[in-house]
Amino acid sequence: MSLRFCSLGSGSEGNALIVEVKTVSSTTRVMMDCGFGLAETERRLARAGLVPGDLDGITVTHEHSDHIGGVARFARRHSIPVWLTHGTAKVLRDTSIPSALLHYVDPRVSFEVDDIRVTPYYVPHDANEPVQYVFSDGEKRLGVLTDTGTLTTHIEETLSGCNALVLECNHDLDMLMNGPYPAALKRRVAGKFGHLDNQTSAHLLTRIDCTKLTHLFAAHLSSSNNSPTLAQAALAGALGCAHEWVGIADQDSGFDWRDA
Repeated sequence: MSLRFCSLGSGSEGNALIVEVKTVSSTTRVMMDCGFGLAETERRLARAGLVPGDLDGITVTHEHSDHIGGVARFARRHSIPVWLTHGTAKVLRDTSIPSALLHYVDPRVSFEVDDIRVTPYYVPHDANEPVQYVFSDGEKRLGVLTDTGTLTTHIEETLSGCNALVLECNHDLDMLMNGPYPAALKRRVAGKFGHLDNQTSAHLLTRIDCTKLTHLFAAHLSSSNNSPTLAQAALAGALGCAHEWVGIADQDSGFDWRDA
């Protein structure tokens, strides 16, 4: 088996990540979130060498529009199954996703989409039952963590020992506090149910087993309150690696395929 992944884009204007597992006889692909419109999602998939029919499922993290804005229409148009928590589904009862395509996630229980094992886990965020995911082919593990305001022991235990990580570096705290956002929005972003700043994400790396880590990407960077250079410096400092070893999942182009 082999596991690879790419980002179609990451940030407040839309998020989508593709995970692919290949065996001798089959290929399974899952898209995590879809915050882009129908035509834009198809365009970004084409850039990654894919068409909508190549996808076997969509896993949803939470109901904020930059993560779920395109899910219902895309799933309906292309008859793609969707996995999401009951809490997220309750908020989105009018999304017009056919019931035959809906699958409910228990955040305490892993599940399979064909050859991809998906492990959901709780995160503190200002949404209704938000989760993040770890994807595996049975040997390699890709962990994704964005849209959380606080690190927990559960998060640390779940992401420890991954082969690849896509990790939120939403803001530099000084830039946020001295930046253009209104005071209430600053409190929300920096709060315990908001988003991770560079240094908190770097701290996570010092708390987990990174000995198997071959890929690390900083994701969900704010265009107003962060820079790729600051995010890379923080994560590289925690790992003791060169800054350029840390990749960036940017808003316009995400990042190209990587083998876990």
